[in-house]
Amino acid sequence: MPDAMPVRASNDKPPNLAIGVSDEPAKPSRRRIDSIDLLRGIVMVIMMLDHTRDFIHSGALLFDPTDLSKTTTALFSTRWITHFCAPVFVFLAGTGAYLQFARGKSKRELSRFLVTRGLWLIFLELTLVRLGASFSFDYKFFGFLQVIWVIGVSMIVLAALIHLPLKVVGFFGLTMIALHNLLDRFQIQPWQGPGTPVPGIAAKVWMLLHQQGGFPIAGWPSPFLFVVYPLIPWIGVMAVGYVFGALYQMDTERRKRMLLTIGGIAIGLFFVMRALDYYGDPFHWAKQKTAIFTVLSFVNTTKYPPSLLYLLMTIGPAIVLLIWFEVLGRGPISRVFITFGRVPLFFYLLQWPTAHLASVLLHWAFGKPVAWLFMSPVEMFANPPNGQGFNLWVVYACWIAGVLLLYPLCKWFAGVKARRRDWWLSYL
Repeated sequence: MPDAMPVRASNDKPPNLAIGVSDEPAKPSRRRIDSIDLLRGIVMVIMMLDHTRDFIHSGALLFDPTDLSKTTTALFSTRWITHFCAPVFVFLAGTGAYLQFARGKSKRELSRFLVTRGLWLIFLELTLVRLGASFSFDYKFFGFLQVIWVIGVSMIVLAALIHLPLKVVGFFGLTMIALHNLLDRFQIQPWQGPGTPVPGIAAKVWMLLHQQGGFPIAGWPSPFLFVVYPLIPWIGVMAVGYVFGALYQMDTERRKRMLLTIGGIAIGLFFVMRALDYYGDPFHWAKQKTAIFTVLSFVNTTKYPPSLLYLLMTIGPAIVLLIWFEVLGRGPISRVFITFGRVPLFFYLLQWPTAHLASVLLHWAFGKPVAWLFMSPVEMFANPPNGQGFNLWVVYACWIAGVLLLYPLCKWFAGVKARRRDWWLSYL
């Protein structure tokens, strides 16, 4: 986020409030909030674990690690912990937008920034992120629409929402999060491949909005696009994150009470609603062969698109952790994660080719198939090679090595952002 401090226009002048939340921030400040950077940094590092597993684990192309008929407790847990990444990443992107407003941006300036950065993120998703994930220049596969695309579009929508009262923005976001599972009953037939009917415009729009799926952009054989992250309810998550940022205008003790209350309510709602198993997720939990697997079934909520229960399960604990992180952020290990949290996009762009290249080198060194690692992801999953991948402990070793490799680069770039005020730095 940019650190510039533009002069606030007279009609944007905030009221003189000592504490409390208002539509206008009471205390403009250049100071970053370490607890937020710490939480963001932790989820970014965990995110790299998921992408390292995608490229290196032997079962990554063969089955879903949350499939209880095929997975192990260790593999399920490795995937499940990464469920916290996208919700927290998107939520804190909204919080970061409010904090820019609190640092002195006018709403007009913030809107302009959100639109331009949103467009930039969509461009990055279809270029640098795509290249890092595939190592392929063949644009017959146009790309995956993942978390960066969702943040980009959500920022563009947020650019309009910020001109509304905070209560209205919060109501919009919470309503989308709470009610979007009512749309689960509307499912379209996904594209079945060459020789089958290509989805029409309405079907493509629906996949962009609320159903994971892929389609040729203009009819086969035009470039293929796969929607991993439909937009609903992620737009609502960012809107709620924006309103959440206003809590950091409160005094410390009041803010901590609010964080504990909000996070506790979200966690409590998750357990009650999941136990009742009536609404909030399209898939039900069930008693399994062991008690541990029954617990895994209980927490195995839906990510694509993220269900109400999925968001309660992930964002609720993250909000509570922010209380602890206000104290924990002073330690040396915490400072490492804070560094990652201050350059999240820079880290995100680097971790894809790092994990991908580690897989290439490992497969080459041990005489395993390598060519598939230069194919488009669609080709990878359609024709997984025999003998690809390694055990889970290799995934963890490569993940740790990758994080250690990227830390000096992120520390350097965080220093550049702290020392300089170039406009382009706010876009990385």
